[in-house]
Amino acid sequence: MRPIRPGDRGPAVAEIRTVLSGLDLLTSDGQGDSYDAATERAVRAFQQSRGLSVDGRVGAETWRALDAARWRFGARALYHAVSEPLTGEDVRSLQERLLEMGYDVGRADAIYGIRTSRAVAQFQRETGLDPDGACGPHTVDALRRLGRKVVGGRPQWLRESDAIRQAGPTLVGRTVVIDPGHGGTDPGVVVPDGPLRWNEADLVHDLASRLEGRLAAAGVRVQLTRGPSPRTCLPDADRAELANSLGADVFISLHTDGHVNPEAGGVATYHYGTDNGVTSATGERLAGLVQREIVARTGLRDCRTHAKAWELLRLTRMPAVRVEVGYLTSPEDRGRLIDPRFRDRVVEAIVAGVQRMYLPIERDVPTGSIDVSELRAAVAAGTVVD
Repeated sequence: MRPIRPGDRGPAVAEIRTVLSGLDLLTSDGQGDSYDAATERAVRAFQQSRGLSVDGRVGAETWRALDAARWRFGARALYHAVSEPLTGEDVRSLQERLLEMGYDVGRADAIYGIRTSRAVAQFQRETGLDPDGACGPHTVDALRRLGRKVVGGRPQWLRESDAIRQAGPTLVGRTVVIDPGHGGTDPGVVVPDGPLRWNEADLVHDLASRLEGRLAAAGVRVQLTRGPSPRTCLPDADRAELANSLGADVFISLHTDGHVNPEAGGVATYHYGTDNGVTSATGERLAGLVQREIVARTGLRDCRTHAKAWELLRLTRMPAVRVEVGYLTSPEDRGRLIDPRFRDRVVEAIVAGVQRMYLPIERDVPTGSIDVSELRAAVAAGTVVD
């Protein structure tokens, strides 16, 4: 869909304003079908609260988030529907509540899937309710009455960390899905440079191909979400579903950034997380490792790691990160990004970050110390490069 922008009018704008009013982000001012300044501020506040990109426009992802936000927890019965799973803010609230109490729903993805249904059934058994896996009035009341079951550590963090620990320290045999952002009809950030024209889609595909080669040399099974010249741009939800269907161990999405101010520059890495502290523990750790390795090996400005609830990160069921490798609109960053040797250093940094995620904390190594050229032999022998 074409993003709905400030200045637009019509039924879609009226619907957006209705949802925002229901969330107490917008008060009625008699301009019910006009995307005015107050509506833009409310949309930006909504995007910020939901961990989305804050641009003040209602694109496909923001529209779906607004549609999901109509539902408040307890307003309807929730159940597992195989063909068309229920989605909504009420589902996410339920999942986050269950996570707080120690139940395993996986990612709080706002989708009432089989894992959520099983967690509800377990809660129902333990509280003397009929364990049908559906969340009706009695289950809602029980959830509201009870407090946390687990203290002294985040249960989901413990589960995810234990899964990584049991997987072992080597990369051999892992499956990594690499996602070059944009592509097809969406070139991403485009910057003219004299007679040349640099675009994000081409640069990140080159990065992805280099990363594919390095990981494959270390014994990793690698899958890219697109080729160099796709006809269309694959939606983020489909990219996440591809990674899920392949049973990926790690998902890495590659992008460059852009800004109207050419002084803006640096690298940032994103992982799944919400405004109330629910996060993917392993995704957060991977983001931190990749971020520190890139900064140490390339000298890019450190724009740090951030939690986001983008569909790309929310719908994946494995540690997933999105890396914004520099600003294509920055002459300094662009000069680095178009240098193949610089892109090789970025790739080495990402490989080192993925390797460190699988190392036990007590066996971790200093940032920048892993020699990626020796990694294949090291992991094949079950050792760590010191």
